[in-house]
Amino acid sequence: MEQIGLYKDGQIYDLLTAKELELQGGETILNDDSQISLEILRHTTAHMMAQAIGELYTNAKFFVGPVIKDGFYYDFKTDETIGEEDLPKIEKAMKKIASQKLKIQKYTTTKEKITQKFCDDELKLEVLKNITDEKLTIYKQGEFEDLCRGPHLPNTSMARYFKLIRVAGAYLGGDETNEMITRIYGIAFFDKQKLKEYEQMLIQAKKRDHRKLGSELKLFTFSDNIGAGLPLWLPAGARLREKIERLLYKAHRARGYEPVRAPEILKANAWIKSGHYENYKENMYFTTIDNQEYGLKPMNCVGHIEVFANHQISYRDLPLKYFEYGVVHRHELSGVMHGLFRVREFTQDDAHIFCMENQIKDVIYEVLEFVESLMGYFEFDYEMEVSTKPKKAIGSDEFWQTTTNSIKNALDEGGYKYTIDEGGGAFYGPKIDIKILDAIGRKWQCGTIQIDMNLPQRFDISYTSNDDKKVRPVMIHRAILGSFERFIGILIEHTAGELPFAISPTSVVFIPIANEHIAYCQDLAQKLRDMDIDSEIFTKNESLNKKIRVAEKQKSPMIVVVGDEEVQNSTIALRDRRTKTKSNISKEIFINMIKKELRKAKI
Repeated sequence: MEQIGLYKDGQIYDLLTAKELELQGGETILNDDSQISLEILRHTTAHMMAQAIGELYTNAKFFVGPVIKDGFYYDFKTDETIGEEDLPKIEKAMKKIASQKLKIQKYTTTKEKITQKFCDDELKLEVLKNITDEKLTIYKQGEFEDLCRGPHLPNTSMARYFKLIRVAGAYLGGDETNEMITRIYGIAFFDKQKLKEYEQMLIQAKKRDHRKLGSELKLFTFSDNIGAGLPLWLPAGARLREKIERLLYKAHRARGYEPVRAPEILKANAWIKSGHYENYKENMYFTTIDNQEYGLKPMNCVGHIEVFANHQISYRDLPLKYFEYGVVHRHELSGVMHGLFRVREFTQDDAHIFCMENQIKDVIYEVLEFVESLMGYFEFDYEMEVSTKPKKAIGSDEFWQTTTNSIKNALDEGGYKYTIDEGGGAFYGPKIDIKILDAIGRKWQCGTIQIDMNLPQRFDISYTSNDDKKVRPVMIHRAILGSFERFIGILIEHTAGELPFAISPTSVVFIPIANEHIAYCQDLAQKLRDMDIDSEIFTKNESLNKKIRVAEKQKSPMIVVVGDEEVQNSTIALRDRRTKTKSNISKEIFINMIKKELRKAKI
């Protein structure tokens, strides 16, 4: 392995910068596919992609090409239309650049000189508009160079294992009022096997795509007549949602949570008071009613604070736990919306726990037990990440340090493993992020636990202590699924549509061989309906084999075939899709089997 950089004081430096600054100490970064080494690799691979595009499309102009969580991208525009079919051609040109072993160089210049140099390049001028530094750095390889802070590899030969994933449109600078330009996403690794594994994951991901399965299983759809990012839940999808909501409702009540309900639209003054207006306004929707500005809620916390303030709360009442399936709206750019994963309207399994400072640790443990139980039911592994103060934040440094330490201490004392996401906290407090791992190894951000002392202060809420004094409570924001929309999308891809029996939209499909067997199926279907189990009877005049094939594609967990023998003997012919078994059993055994399945559905 070779050294490619230096990690010091939370900062990644490439070798060029480390030498330039004469840095001493720190941690050596090797080309070992660690997260920090991949950041250097992917910066360079992004520039190689831009170089290849510039060679193939000589009129190309480039905006920015950052490293992101799962790879990199570059935003650019050309006179030609670039599609997925062009990616192999660009990859081939990139491989040629890698084989040339081009030395990567860095030089410093002034903003004035760069502005003069790119005076005819509107994209580069747009980049320069947002830079206040007078001294800027340029990275160069061969004939290609671009404005960049780095870090980069020593030469292009070290970036050999990469793949371009997809082409997308993106608004210039993320502003919907600007022109749409082209964005190409890519991935890169130092290890060839890691790239192969990632490519296999992409193949699996394509098969499991929740948008494709959601359409095939008739769960949800989108319509331009309604608006982008606003899902329409079809009957099967609505049944799926309702079953998950019911499962969670019982779990919340069993843990002492009280259901509440807050309006979806609140006066703008409430959002000014909370800090959302200043720190989150660009993600919100506002309107005017009776000359008063209102905002659609992007979060449920303000409403729950008002519920708390409606009563005189004693220390004996704490911790007080409110929960709501709160419908929220957030302004997402058109270019980033993606099926159920990124929408403009979604429902959170949101809760807010008001407690005393000495109860924080126990509340965190209780919530983590809830997380463990829920993830166990859906068969997800998960990891935890503590997210610290972001650049845009409210509250003093002392508050942030105290609350962040409270979270870390609780996790340390409980023996929980976690990583740190520097600067990833909410604007009002640090948090624990729950990141679930799906069946093909992808990591998804879902639940969160956030400690907040800012909002109780801003809204001046209090409880009465044992010595009859008013004391400020701690507010803990908590969601486990995050949003029903996103979680259902993840669950569909995790299970490839093979959903758990108790929440399956259609848990049982009855296939009567002839019309005289329909009444028997209807009787069984009614018994299941009384148990809150949805079923369907296939009555179309089609062959038995075709009916079975349709039921298989529908991914119903159980298929029940009924003919003369089953009606005469009060039995059923059962095909269990999960165990891949067939059996002939009595009606009573079948009903008891269903009851046993329902008993498993407890969180």
